Amino acid sequence: MAGLNVVLLEPEIPANTGNIGRTCVATGTRLHLIEPLGFHLTEKAIRRSGMDYWGDLDVTRYADFQDFLNRNPGARIYMATTKARKTYTQVCYEPDCYLMFGKESAGIPEEILVQYQETAVRIPMVGETRSLNLSNSVAIMLYEALRQNDFPGMRREGDLHRLSWD
Repeated sequence: MAGLNVVLLEPEIPANTGNIGRTCVATGTRLHLIEPLGFHLTEKAIRRSGMDYWGDLDVTRYADFQDFLNRNPGARIYMATTKARKTYTQVCYEPDCYLMFGKESAGIPEEILVQYQETAVRIPMVGETRSLNLSNSVAIMLYEALRQNDFPGMRREGDLHRLSWD
């Protein structure tokens, strides 16, 4: 099944992963978790931030980055990093690409980044800001990839509950 993918490399904070999981469910995006994880998936913080959506999430776990590569041969991976030369809006995201994010405390290791120089992207920030919250970064990049692919399978209009727009 084709579709966008979010990859978290060694996430550390359960609430971030829960929020990202909820975003993935809302967008029909698959979530890939590369171990080690800094928490247990049964933790209350994941359930609280992911609310009742976690059961609907398409999620796959991997032992390490090599396991991820082995199980997803030919994956087009965009690496989110503050070290990139291009911004996240300067690339064209394929409808089945992978958006990869590193752990909250250190990001994606440079040993991995140098292999993906052409697909490393950054979210612009002012001054010496080190980074954005992981779940915010995922949402920013994911929605740009969805926009570029014309929001596949997503509702574009909403209805008021008590009143009407007319």
